Amino acid sequence: MSSKPLSLGCHKINRHKWSRYQWNNPLVTGTVVLTVTGLVSRFIGFFYRIFLSRLFGAEGMGIYQLTAPVLALSFSITVAGMQTAISKYVAGETVTRDYKSSAENLITGFIISMLLSAACTFGIYHYSDFLAVHFLMEPRTAPLLRIISFSIPMATVHSCINGYFYGVRKTAVPALTQLVEQLVRVGSVFLIYEIGVSRGMLPTISFAVLGLVIGESAAMIVSIVAIRHRFYSFSLSRAEVLSGKHHYLTTAKRLLALATPLSVNRIIINALQSVEAIFIPNRLMAYGMDNSAALSVYGILTGMSLPLIFFPSAITNSICVLLLPIVSEAEAADNIRTIKKAVRKSIQLGAALGVFFTAFFLIVGRPLGIALYQNSLAGSFIITLSFLCPFMYIASTLNSILNGMGKTSLTFAISFISLAVRLAFVFWAVPLWGIQGYLWGLLASQFLQTGLCMLAVRKYY
Repeated sequence: MSSKPLSLGCHKINRHKWSRYQWNNPLVTGTVVLTVTGLVSRFIGFFYRIFLSRLFGAEGMGIYQLTAPVLALSFSITVAGMQTAISKYVAGETVTRDYKSSAENLITGFIISMLLSAACTFGIYHYSDFLAVHFLMEPRTAPLLRIISFSIPMATVHSCINGYFYGVRKTAVPALTQLVEQLVRVGSVFLIYEIGVSRGMLPTISFAVLGLVIGESAAMIVSIVAIRHRFYSFSLSRAEVLSGKHHYLTTAKRLLALATPLSVNRIIINALQSVEAIFIPNRLMAYGMDNSAALSVYGILTGMSLPLIFFPSAITNSICVLLLPIVSEAEAADNIRTIKKAVRKSIQLGAALGVFFTAFFLIVGRPLGIALYQNSLAGSFIITLSFLCPFMYIASTLNSILNGMGKTSLTFAISFISLAVRLAFVFWAVPLWGIQGYLWGLLASQFLQTGLCMLAVRKYY
């Protein structure tokens, strides 16, 4: 008689301890924090895009979206690889409590990235007309590029600091900067719009670009305050940090050894993505559309339909950010069990989320396009793109695991092959079948990328 209650009691205690362990696990808590703030940010941005689409129309959204390749390339050059390098080399702080070494890694990476960002800002601002005409093939983007260039140093600052906080698994700060950036960006654009309308000014898409700069400034301020507070809480003085100046050259070499190949990979991938984005309107004109119609279709696809499809990926993106340092630690410790578990859970979660959202978008895609954007074409795109969800979610998490295992060359090769397929569809399918040819290319390339990722981790599942 006594054994059953005892067994039951122990079972309850163990289950309670397991539950408490799960919530104290950095991957769980970090994922929850990043997912919630990511969903809130995307929710705000979602209605912000509705506002912009109704204010500037599909063609205006197309012009606005054309500036994205320039921002993506500048991020790749200045801070993409360095953020990951900082995150990796400060991760040990959670065990060693070597705060001085973490500060050296952060400061060194920050200085290198800021020098690159200053060069990018100068180049984009002074050569905006050339870039608009010869790179983006749309002269109306020139004034937008000049405004956007000022956001690059600010984005570099908070990206480096976010890299530090990701490394030590303190996701609250990156989550807060993301939320503040979105709130301030949207709020400032609404304010500028109201002021402009009250003074009889005709709103232009430049308002939205100016809001981006203001939002990045706010995120930078929040991240600087957070890092100062963290180092002061460890009683780490400026003199103590600067006392080991001879270490900075060694630190710079170590950071660059990891960041450079990552940055080069990102630059190549983003360059190909830029070619893809820029040539979609161009190939649509080869299909028979005029410039205005081509930009409108491009704006509907990239500014209305794709953001809705990408909305649920806030969940998997949060997991990806935190998987990298955890898998990296497991790889260093030769902990195959942890890696296997990460792979299995990633595939299961990605598949479950993907099937659910595919069904959701198939059912409500067309009504959503009409209700939100007052555009039936946006609804048609959503229905076709819904089939991306399972493959997209699985591939993103497996890519993060492969990067955590140090297989960056492999992930680069997979991304390169996938992009090559999409570019082939852009150049040869779009002139034949219009935008539908590009949608088929998206599906084919994402299916191929997911298959290659699963092949790369096959021994772990």
